[in-house]
Amino acid sequence: MRDTLRIALAQLNPHQGDVTANAARISAARAKAAAMGADLVVTPELSIAGYPPEDLILKPAFLDACDARIAALAAETGDGGPGLIVGGPWRTEGKLYNAAFLLEGGRIVTARAKHELPNYGVFDDKRHFVPGPAPGPVQFRGFRIGLMICEDWWFPAVAETLAESGAEMLLSINGSPYEAGKHDTREALAVARVVETGLPFVFLNQVCGQDELVFEGASFILNADRAPALRMPSFSEAVTMTEWCREGGHLVCVPQKLPPAEVREENIYRAMMLGLADYVNKNRFPGVVLGLSGGIDSALTAAVAVDALGADRVRAVMLPSPYTSQESLDDAAEAARMLGIRYDSVPISGAMEAFHQALAPVFGNRAPDITEENIQSRSRGLILMAMSNKFGDMLLTTGNKSEMSVGYATLYGDMCGGFSVLKDVYKTTVFDLSRWRNAHRPRDGRGPDGMVMPERTITKPPSAELKPNQTDQDTLPPYEVLDAILEGLVEDEEGVDAVVARGFDRATVLRVWRMLDRAEYKRRQAPPGVKITRRAFGRDRRYPLTNGFTGLVT
Repeated sequence: MRDTLRIALAQLNPHQGDVTANAARISAARAKAAAMGADLVVTPELSIAGYPPEDLILKPAFLDACDARIAALAAETGDGGPGLIVGGPWRTEGKLYNAAFLLEGGRIVTARAKHELPNYGVFDDKRHFVPGPAPGPVQFRGFRIGLMICEDWWFPAVAETLAESGAEMLLSINGSPYEAGKHDTREALAVARVVETGLPFVFLNQVCGQDELVFEGASFILNADRAPALRMPSFSEAVTMTEWCREGGHLVCVPQKLPPAEVREENIYRAMMLGLADYVNKNRFPGVVLGLSGGIDSALTAAVAVDALGADRVRAVMLPSPYTSQESLDDAAEAARMLGIRYDSVPISGAMEAFHQALAPVFGNRAPDITEENIQSRSRGLILMAMSNKFGDMLLTTGNKSEMSVGYATLYGDMCGGFSVLKDVYKTTVFDLSRWRNAHRPRDGRGPDGMVMPERTITKPPSAELKPNQTDQDTLPPYEVLDAILEGLVEDEEGVDAVVARGFDRATVLRVWRMLDRAEYKRRQAPPGVKITRRAFGRDRRYPLTNGFTGLVT
């Protein structure tokens, strides 16, 4: 019996649905690992298809393509090189499973099906797959590997079954989406599985942006003594070799030097970068365009875009109205200069006047109100969409989660666009991220060192500038109060009374609840954006548009 095993963990970025490209990526990772002397190469959950596949997985032609590429990868292992674990759909006996295939010696040796199927939040696995039986270990070159798939290790049952069946290690392939703070949750659960089974644990995750989800990689290994043996990079692909040996009859992973932990702001910022870069690149947009207002939201969005794509692929447009301050004009131009991006100015005064004249016979003597404010925003949206159409660049919206929560946004105006970088980022976090980026350049960022936005952009009171002397706080509670209330209502799904019990004014909480409830129809029409929190608007939080619940228990 062998006493050593070399396992390469391939933390890969799949392209959803492009099985040919995914197979080529897996093959290249295997070749790299072979050159490093690997015995086995492991890839993430559904690595041949991309995760989550949504209803694409229901197409027979897509399943046929996955089958063909897995068979081709199996044939490649006939070269005498390393074995391969590939995630993919498995059709057998009229059922469809989410499976992990062991490929070696030119054939598919065996497969294991995902047992625990998540059906909450962003996950719809029960819609697409049948749960597999509790798995036994996979035999590979004299070693007994306890192979699991993502949700399988979030509960004790599968790990305990594998341990009782003679597994020497727990190895989980994953498509586990990013959320701020989730890494700590994963490590705590991994410790629990190690303690329960007495076995070392391997967490291998994919790294990609897929529509609104980001998968950050951050794969890791814990030995049976719960000590970390490996931490792979966050937000970037990697093929990392691990060395395993039997000591006293137990498998141990030889520890490697651990990278420093990322701070919260860097983690969120890089998640937004990866989500944007993959959305733009995989959908084959040449670049992005955005309105640069001189405010903090658009400045931060522009900085993320430059770091993700490069300055040559980002175009900014100032769209001044009669209410745009000189400060905003100066700050927008300075931010564009700092970032090194193209900057144009298209005044909207003429469009505003044209709409005023066209609507005057209909509006009659009615006094100006929010209607005229929204016309300004929609004039900007029309111009930005025209530029997107003309040049092919995707339009980025710049609104944040605080605004989207309470409907402080204009349909077909500042909500126009194809992707929203800040969709799941509260305003108070926007300030934190802006300060962080002015002081730090992300490790894989394409933007400049040093400050990327004027300090005044961060310190001045936020304003939509749709009427004279307007600030956001004319309409909304202070953002530190608003965001704390939304934390209870949205993230924790608390009712009004529970949030009031946290120490907030009842009238203010009721007002925020009503704004949150009334804005659901707007959010349903908003563009996709990067998921950051545990309750992102969209797939995480599906509320009826017609909803008579008042938030009060009567």
